[in-house]
Amino acid sequence: VKLEGGYTIVSGEENGQAIPAERVKGSIVRFTADEAIGTDKDQKKIFVAKYKLDTSSRPMKIKMTTIAPDKAEASTTGLIKKDGDTVTIIYALPGGAEPTDFRTKEKQQLFVLKNQKQDR
Repeated sequence: VKLEGGYTIVSGEENGQAIPAERVKGSIVRFTADEAIGTDKDQKKIFVAKYKLDTSSRPMKIKMTTIAPDKAEASTTGLIKKDGDTVTIIYALPGGAEPTDFRTKEKQQLFVLKNQKQDR
């Protein structure tokens, strides 16, 4: 499964509630072979994380370690799926339980990403 490329965040969910559209509007996530870099509508980095995929499980698992902008490294595990040009990712925030499906519970975030190639 190839994730490399730029993706627009089209929607999000946190703690079982939808994230207001204005909070994700204009945000982009770029995947390299081993890093995910998120920027907000002003192109300011909101996170940089190293990641590894476990493609042997269904859905796939993703393990991420945040390396910036905060100095403290934080690791999280989640689930990720790719369907055509759409990627859905859910992961635990600090203190949250590892997700078991694509619906958020307390201290979990989910984002739906659309490949930017389709935006042109």
